[in-house]
Amino acid sequence: MKNKIEYLLRQGDNALILSQQLSKLCGKGPALEEDMALTNVALDLLGQTRMWLTYAGELEGRGRTEDQLAFLRDVHEMRCCLMVEQPNGNYADTMVRQFFFDTWHYFLMQGLAKSVDTRIAEIAEKSIKEVTYHLRRSGDLIVRMGDGTPESHAKTQAAVNELWMYSGEMFLYDTIDNAMVEQGLAPGADGLRAAFIEHVSEIFAEATLTMPDPAAWMQRGGKTGRHSEHLGFILAEMQFLQRSYPGAEW
Repeated sequence: MKNKIEYLLRQGDNALILSQQLSKLCGKGPALEEDMALTNVALDLLGQTRMWLTYAGELEGRGRTEDQLAFLRDVHEMRCCLMVEQPNGNYADTMVRQFFFDTWHYFLMQGLAKSVDTRIAEIAEKSIKEVTYHLRRSGDLIVRMGDGTPESHAKTQAAVNELWMYSGEMFLYDTIDNAMVEQGLAPGADGLRAAFIEHVSEIFAEATLTMPDPAAWMQRGGKTGRHSEHLGFILAEMQFLQRSYPGAEW
């Protein structure tokens, strides 16, 4: 049961932190349509967060709600991957981060929809339509920026080179991930990684971007609570209200 709770927290925290990151860009998109799209993706991810954290709280049995799990855990208790806590940066940084996450997320949700745990399968089924749109949108923007102007190409390639080292953690399975696979609760890493590499390669070829070495060294640690310096600042802003006024409600 402990492994399942940890796994649910990982899914919830990934969606939560990326949602928070994207929400900071509300009103700052490069065009009105993009501004609305970013906000909609953030809201989609927040809705998914609620489902994952609610289920984790129920299984935990300590009476903690989705809000308490989101707003009352410290940095070392968060289980998100390092990718989602990387800075928004310029728009190429934002969209490359989003594309890497969306690609992994899409194939993961496809796998989780086949989970023997009906609750996990239901959450994945509810999420897959949103995630499909997220991947189609971010992939399209990567192509437009990569195969756009010399400046947009250079910035997008720089973002790819910088963020690639964080793209492998999702596929570096530990005892918790492996236990979920063995019980038929989650898909294996090899299949996800192969699908990820294939899709990223296709989009990068169309975008005239250079694909980094898939065998390159990858950062890791976020899933076990070892985070970059960025997450502390994200939580300080996100959790301010509940930390300052415990128990406050709208």
